[in-house]
Amino acid sequence: MCQAVSGMGKTAVFIISILQQMEEDPKPNTALILCNVRELAYQIKKEVIRFTKHMPNIRSHVFFGGVPIKEDIAVLEGKEAPHIVIGTPGRVL
Repeated sequence: MCQAVSGMGKTAVFIISILQQMEEDPKPNTALILCNVRELAYQIKKEVIRFTKHMPNIRSHVFFGGVPIKEDIAVLEGKEAPHIVIGTPGRVL
């Protein structure tokens, strides 16, 4: 097991641990991943998509500056609110 984990990368390990701890039908905004820059947030979002490919009940969304904040608020308040929130500190705040 240790050898398999060491070859997967840090991002994969923490995404998998988040997914393992989530309930089968999680509430919106169950997990929060903070990233210091938007590029990293977007990369992590792509990895979350890869690991949730066969988990259609898990939704995620990335939030960072440069996008109108009203759009982000609409996503969070909508019926399809994400379970995993990924974003930069300024926008998440």
